[in-house]
Amino acid sequence: MNRVCLLLLMVLAGVSCKKSNEDKKEKEVIIKVSTLNYDQLTPLLHKNDGKIYVINFWATWCVPCVKELPAFEKLSANYKDKNVEVVLVSLDFSKQIESNLIPFIKEKKLKSKVVHFEDRNEQFWIKDIAENWTGSIPATLIYNGKKRKFYEKSFDYEELQSELQTFLN
Repeated sequence: MNRVCLLLLMVLAGVSCKKSNEDKKEKEVIIKVSTLNYDQLTPLLHKNDGKIYVINFWATWCVPCVKELPAFEKLSANYKDKNVEVVLVSLDFSKQIESNLIPFIKEKKLKSKVVHFEDRNEQFWIKDIAENWTGSIPATLIYNGKKRKFYEKSFDYEELQSELQTFLN
């Protein structure tokens, strides 16, 4: 009798563990990040579809960038129904997408669209995005069909929301 009970417990425990592992696999989110060059990124910086775009240039290794990400996530959540789209443009190194960027996105549970940007012609694209951009990050472009404004600074939520309001009025 004891052997039967023990055998039954072992079988049930095995099924329970197997199901738990299957549940973990089902819940695991697969994150894919597209790498864009400047020709591919440019259309995202010049849309005229009635939306307001908040484009943040950042990297996982940039402490001020990481510090301000919650402000962009909150803005995205609070304004998604008001025709506002937040896009996070990662400037992380290509060789670190799998080891740093994707785990970071998962850990921070980023909901905004994230794209990876890589183009070696910095002398061109930095000035093309904003004439006054020195190339440092964090940097943010907010635009709609009528207005564009570039910021080479960190934001907290209140500042970011205040700048967005100038586009909503």
